[in-house]
Amino acid sequence: MTPSGGASAAGTEVAGVAVRAGIRAPSQHNTQPWLFRVRSDAVEVLVDRGRVLRASDPEGRGADLACGAALCNMRVAVAATGRQAVVEVLPDPHDPDVAGLVRIGGARTVTPEDHALAGAVARRTTNRRPFVDRPVPRRLSSALSAAAEVEGARLLVLSPAQLDVFAELLRRADQLLAEDAEYRRELADWTHDGGRADGVPASAGGPCPEAGALLALRDFRPDERARPAAAFEQDPLVAVLTTATDTRRHRVLAGVAMERVLLAATARGLSASFLPQPLEVEDTRSLLVEALGGCPQTALRIGHGYPGVATPRRPPGDVIIGAGGE
Repeated sequence: MTPSGGASAAGTEVAGVAVRAGIRAPSQHNTQPWLFRVRSDAVEVLVDRGRVLRASDPEGRGADLACGAALCNMRVAVAATGRQAVVEVLPDPHDPDVAGLVRIGGARTVTPEDHALAGAVARRTTNRRPFVDRPVPRRLSSALSAAAEVEGARLLVLSPAQLDVFAELLRRADQLLAEDAEYRRELADWTHDGGRADGVPASAGGPCPEAGALLALRDFRPDERARPAAAFEQDPLVAVLTTATDTRRHRVLAGVAMERVLLAATARGLSASFLPQPLEVEDTRSLLVEALGGCPQTALRIGHGYPGVATPRRPPGDVIIGAGGE
């Protein structure tokens, strides 16, 4: 990697740590809609417009969340090296493609939390398989809510009544998306049998819930082959991450908060997957706002799961651009 701005060898090494952590972030359909640019004292995350989903993400919400998640990974990885790391969101008003940057500063003391979060970066996966039918203890769900609050967001763990409303909106949105031919084509484009550095391989797609299950999960199949059914947990913990307002800045910051929650969950032995469908359909998003308040940014299913299957990632050399954006 050749940094711009004349970074030192030590700075280049830390920047490399940051980029390798950044590419481990989750993204919608695993499109990895980011590029990285190394400066003398910072690493920028830019939205890769060619990887923003046109059918599922026409406003770029998912891409902003993904870039925010990459910023979080980068910050915790840099902090674990013993260097200061500060996230700046939308730092350049003249270049909206720059979603944010992590500014690398001087020495700092590494805390046990730094080690725990940084260690979780490589282990975190989106687990679309059934979880063990065992409740998540309140102390753990409270810790995840606290992780969101640190980043200025709110993680609302749904009550039984709220879960019923959410599950209905989830089923409605999932059905509407299934009837959208453009959405189906786009999903098929990002689902495969392996051999790619992006998208969701069938091995990571997971089974479909049995008939009558509470939650509708995204159907990742490379073609129309049948997907095996399985019994999912009967009492899932579902949480919705919300922000105070819905500006683009808040969406990127929501991505930072989302990833901190996911890393905190991973560090505590929990698994998570996404339930994004109600947020991808305008009508159900509006109804979700009415039901829960705030500005919902993402929804998570969290529980005790067996190890999930990691999705592939593009190597650093494929996502680093030069100072001029080449």
